[in-house]
Amino acid sequence: MGAKSCKGKELYPHLFEPLRIGNLRLKNRIVGAPTSPAMIDENGHMTPAMIAYLEEKARGGVAVVTYGESITHSATGKSHNKQLQLDSDGVKQGLAECARAIHNAGAYANIQLSHGGKYGGLVSVGGNIGKTNRAYGPSDEETLQGKVYEMPYAMILEIVDAYAKAALLVKNCGFDMIQIHAAHGWLFSQFLSPVGNRRTDEFGGSLENRARFLMLTLDAVRKAVGPHFPIEIRLSGDDLTDVGLNQEQCIQVAEMVDDKVDLINVSCGNHEDPEIFCRTHPSAFWKHGVNVYLAAEIKKHVKTPVACVGSLNDPKQMEEIIASGQADVIEIGRALLADPFLPQKALEGKADDITPCLRCYECFGETGKSETVKCTVNPIMGQQLEARIPKMAPSFKKRVLIVGGGPGGMEAAITAANRGHNVTLVEKSGDLGGNLHPAGAAFFKEDIRILCKRLKQRVQASGVQVLLNTEVTPQYVRAFDPDTLVVAIGSNELCPPIKGIHLQNVVMAIDAELHPEKLGRRVAIMGGGLVGGEAAISFHHAGHEVSIIEMKPAVATEVNSFYRGGLLPQIERSAKIYVDTKVMEIVPEGVKVESAGKEFLIEADTVVCALGFRAPYAAVDALCSEVDENYIVGDCRNVGQIYGAINNGYYAALNI
Repeated sequence: MGAKSCKGKELYPHLFEPLRIGNLRLKNRIVGAPTSPAMIDENGHMTPAMIAYLEEKARGGVAVVTYGESITHSATGKSHNKQLQLDSDGVKQGLAECARAIHNAGAYANIQLSHGGKYGGLVSVGGNIGKTNRAYGPSDEETLQGKVYEMPYAMILEIVDAYAKAALLVKNCGFDMIQIHAAHGWLFSQFLSPVGNRRTDEFGGSLENRARFLMLTLDAVRKAVGPHFPIEIRLSGDDLTDVGLNQEQCIQVAEMVDDKVDLINVSCGNHEDPEIFCRTHPSAFWKHGVNVYLAAEIKKHVKTPVACVGSLNDPKQMEEIIASGQADVIEIGRALLADPFLPQKALEGKADDITPCLRCYECFGETGKSETVKCTVNPIMGQQLEARIPKMAPSFKKRVLIVGGGPGGMEAAITAANRGHNVTLVEKSGDLGGNLHPAGAAFFKEDIRILCKRLKQRVQASGVQVLLNTEVTPQYVRAFDPDTLVVAIGSNELCPPIKGIHLQNVVMAIDAELHPEKLGRRVAIMGGGLVGGEAAISFHHAGHEVSIIEMKPAVATEVNSFYRGGLLPQIERSAKIYVDTKVMEIVPEGVKVESAGKEFLIEADTVVCALGFRAPYAAVDALCSEVDENYIVGDCRNVGQIYGAINNGYYAALNI
């Protein structure tokens, strides 16, 4: 091996060049961006599950792991339903255990200090629990969520003191650095806003005055932690809204804090605008690294090292950013949920095995839904604590037959083979991937195409025997005589008995996505769910005139709210939407529909049927009846999205 054995240092020399921040020597330029799933107890303390989540990131090879949005002044600033509260009695033990776990796994521990400002008292993207207290912001304000009161001078000083106390507390608990959150529409961002801040005292008016609260806080924090303890600040490079700062003003703020901090993290946007949220945390509709230019511009004006963010998960792109001088540090959030070992794989020269983040917001959605975290492509995410306990090795090597080569079948095959079993994967079509192919067909779904490629590579590397163009029947299973059967045969598109459904101008959704050449200029999509909505965006991008017909009062209602926030504006720009509308008949000229008691024709050259899927339960039951040990995986178990298939496949295989 030798002292210079890391291939990644040759491939990405700038990315893996150490960097000194204050008294820390970062082993590389990759930092785990601040994230804060709701795995916090009712007292606002760390839980073992939260610590295990952060520890895994450290084991994955980042230089620094950052916990996000810990609250310094709970009485006024708790913006989320469950948050780490640094002024809560008993909080120290969990903090110390967390810092030690991160250290023991090879990284520095960082923590973001935050305050929700007016959203500490208003219902917001963070939640609605405990929002009965008065809401305090920079100025009096009437909102749809309630009244906001101008924060008194005494309270401003109290919060400044709370930040200083919180900074010293986390330092004493073993954290190596802190980050002050001054972006995304929270407290300091609200005070910086020329629209939201209408004060006439020393905290309002000029930008210098509006920044005074932040400057006092930074000075107090520096005094509390000492001269060499690293302070990072998260700033906006452009709020991208008419209620915030523009790019020029954000540069001025960065210049103000230049001599007060050790690292400037440049983000953008405002959490309370659903569409902008999907720019702050870029959705699949934005290119990877879309926000890097903001960091690059601020870097021209400051001497402090600058960190960039924005759905970065390709080491080659990260290397280019550092090498070209756009930023000094890369901070990645969701990419480390999809693959916590991204840095280690890059260091070992195995970037082609990095699992891509699909930018689907299942992580955000699950936090709001169940106060845990999950990832579409990483079945261990949110279950790191359980994963610490090694799964018992199989008692003997089994002959495993997996029917279906979609994401669930491939994940099951990879996992079972890696556990030592003799695995055969049989796929009816001529290629592995299943519904990843139509799901990844749209111009904005490159990440799904990469996922499909990764899974295929892992199937091959794991030694699984693959049989294509082979249909598995009960007789086939009987003749194969496996010890274990995994059924992952997917679902069937619904083709309801609508009059005219078999006309030549009708194309099923999967066929339309895979063969867009079949579409005429005007396309009417029956069904406004996720499939129909994303298809509309894709077809419009290709130059078609698109209409969506949906019986429900809204489109894409099954999608998590975070993804929907970015998806809905795209759909609205791409198609004419008919909701509360029933399809009556398909005719050569288009689709006859009924809405509000009136019938009319939606003209179309092609009608796309995107009315959902149904699991083939009879076929599943017939196959399972042939083998005592059987598992059902993916859509044929319960029609869902990619998460269900991969999660089912992984955990089914662990049980073999």
